[in-house]
Amino acid sequence: MEIRWDRLLGHERRVAQLRRMIEERRFPHALLLFGPEGVGKRRIAETVAAALLCADGDAPCGECESCRAARFGTHPDFYLVEPETQGKSARAIRIDRIRALQAGLARLPILSGRSVVLMDDAHLMNEAAANCLLKTLEEPAGDTVFLLVTGARSSLLPTILSRCVPVAFGMLPDDVIKRALEERGVEGAKAGQIASLADGSLGRAIRLADGDGLSMQEEAVGFLEQMSSISMEQVFARGEVLGSMSRERQIEWLRWQIVLLRDLALLRADGGSPLIYCREARDRLLALLPRFSESRIFDMIGLLSKTQMRLRENVNQRLQLESCLIRWMGLLQA
Repeated sequence: MEIRWDRLLGHERRVAQLRRMIEERRFPHALLLFGPEGVGKRRIAETVAAALLCADGDAPCGECESCRAARFGTHPDFYLVEPETQGKSARAIRIDRIRALQAGLARLPILSGRSVVLMDDAHLMNEAAANCLLKTLEEPAGDTVFLLVTGARSSLLPTILSRCVPVAFGMLPDDVIKRALEERGVEGAKAGQIASLADGSLGRAIRLADGDGLSMQEEAVGFLEQMSSISMEQVFARGEVLGSMSRERQIEWLRWQIVLLRDLALLRADGGSPLIYCREARDRLLALLPRFSESRIFDMIGLLSKTQMRLRENVNQRLQLESCLIRWMGLLQA
């Protein structure tokens, strides 16, 4: 895909702010782009990187040698750092990757007048890697710009945060997501339904459109209806099924439960609320309300959210999920 400012979706004010910083030559040496997952932070960071490396005044021009290299992923002065999986361990950015980055930055830029580092999912740096990066952030080699992208700002070391200029991104409006899905060939009514379920995340909307997200919603409603009478044997059976899923799918399953619980909280406050996500399940959720007090709903959301965070670490996934289900059952039957 061509890298241009006008190809970006939403976030108009933030994009304008970034463009001014580049045009006025007052771009910081380290920028932290943070906000919800799937709202376009990485795409914006890639466009910023192309603009910083571009040889033309109207950057990124898309025509110069630097822009062509950026488009094809071959720019010698651009460094992409992403989490990697080693064996059965969770995805992480490790110290050997940071040391390799430092070795590359020690060289003079080849094509542009500066080097640009884009680190995606920066919160997945382990502590050793973060401390190693800190030295480079404090004393960057030559003209180097760091673009750190994260959906979990609070997970970064305070010392890393203090050396980056933060730029916050919010959720995308439903109409922007719907339009993007339609451009990908999703039929209008389905695109609108998916957009309402995507929680402001185009990335999540695309996964829903490409996969079985809507059927997962139906399965989640059914499971919530069963929770008040579930047996311990059924808990372990469910844990076994969830444990066989990929880590990403386990996290997505928990997200659907959180979405339903949030809908229950909205319906408890206003039974006719138009703000719920799973509108097709409104009547079934209203029937569940007597079993869910406000405090119970928020305790459950807290439990599921913590489990999501733990699953991103190097843990026994099945045990984490079984423990979550047992505690969830206890909250509902208390």
